[in-house]
Amino acid sequence: MSYKVDKLNVQILKHLSDIIEFEVKNPKIGFVTITNVEVTRDYSYAKVYVSILEEQKVKATLEALEQAKGYLRTELARRLKTYKCPALIFVQDTSYEDGKKIEKILEALK
Repeated sequence: MSYKVDKLNVQILKHLSDIIEFEVKNPKIGFVTITNVEVTRDYSYAKVYVSILEEQKVKATLEALEQAKGYLRTELARRLKTYKCPALIFVQDTSYEDGKKIEKILEALK
């Protein structure tokens, strides 16, 4: 990736984290952590990886984020200094769970 795209990834991650934490009033969106953002080269789409701690509420939280997508994109566009604000695609980040599985396997091998 280019330097500009990497810089935009970090800006989107920071701004979306702030918006979700302080401005979104939906109670269905519990404790959500944005772990990574991948923007396409033409800035049209941003894949936002989210980690959700409450395993029972993963589906409900992702649905609530999808419903708030328009508001999030509008607020993000106000804060970014780019010509185009990317469309947001929310994806559950499973790297933490994958790490726990690998850790259990390694413990079993000892």
